[in-house]
Amino acid sequence: MRIDVHHIRAFLAVADALQFSTAAERLHMTQPALSRIIKALEESVGAALLARTTRRVELTNAGRVFAEHCQLALTHIDQAVTLARRAEAGNIGNLRIAYMDFAINGALPAIIEAFGKKFPSISIDLVHMPSTMQKEAMLDSTIDVGFMIGPFAAPGVETRIFGREPMVALLPAAHPLAEKKTLRLADLADERFVLGTPHSWEAFRHHFFSICHRVGFSPSIAQEASTSDGIIGLVAANTGVSVYPECIRNIQRSGLCVRPLADKDTEIEMIACWRADTRNPSVETFVGELHAAVRQRSGGRQVQP
Repeated sequence: MRIDVHHIRAFLAVADALQFSTAAERLHMTQPALSRIIKALEESVGAALLARTTRRVELTNAGRVFAEHCQLALTHIDQAVTLARRAEAGNIGNLRIAYMDFAINGALPAIIEAFGKKFPSISIDLVHMPSTMQKEAMLDSTIDVGFMIGPFAAPGVETRIFGREPMVALLPAAHPLAEKKTLRLADLADERFVLGTPHSWEAFRHHFFSICHRVGFSPSIAQEASTSDGIIGLVAANTGVSVYPECIRNIQRSGLCVRPLADKDTEIEMIACWRADTRNPSVETFVGELHAAVRQRSGGRQVQP
């Protein structure tokens, strides 16, 4: 006979009750049927597990050892069932999440932290990736979720706006314009700019050049850097000025002055994206939490995708 969970549960019921009649009642079977299961089990194990008399049932030494390990085995099986169901529901797994500078300097860390506390069994691999590269990685399914500069429209890809940030001016602390509380983008028309490199900052540069052209000038570029830290450092070193989403206020840097821009329509849109046909159930779990976080940040107002 091949031993299965049914036989083990039957044996443990007898071992616990030490009465065939009581165990049979708990298992919703007849006493003769239970006796046959135990006899067949003992034959398969090759040892007497129970000592029977007309008055009582006792575990043999072999029975006590067998019962102990059977209970451990059942515990592992129950855990395996629970974990499998949680994995199917997306509560256990792994997520590969890509992000760009504005996301990690803005709302994303709080979203990741809250998700990790609620779903500690879902591991997250964070990878820094420019928006253009994220789009390619999403189409290739090499990332599960991307946080990038929008818009992004592609077959099979769903998106959600998770933030719109106004632009601010970055100035060296000693710059004459730093004396003003608010600037207009046109105030920077004659300045030389520090921008991100075309390779890493393509999406942002497109947005920046568009808003500059709308107010009537083409920006002159003094220096380029591949990271936010590089841009900030060059501005603080009086190499030029720059613009950046308002999340820059979350970064402390001496020698840097941040001033809001009064121009309308300078906001930059940041989106989360994921594949609709993903086979990773943890993505659905994460997206559900993301929707809730966006609603909470917007004061309960519906943010249009």
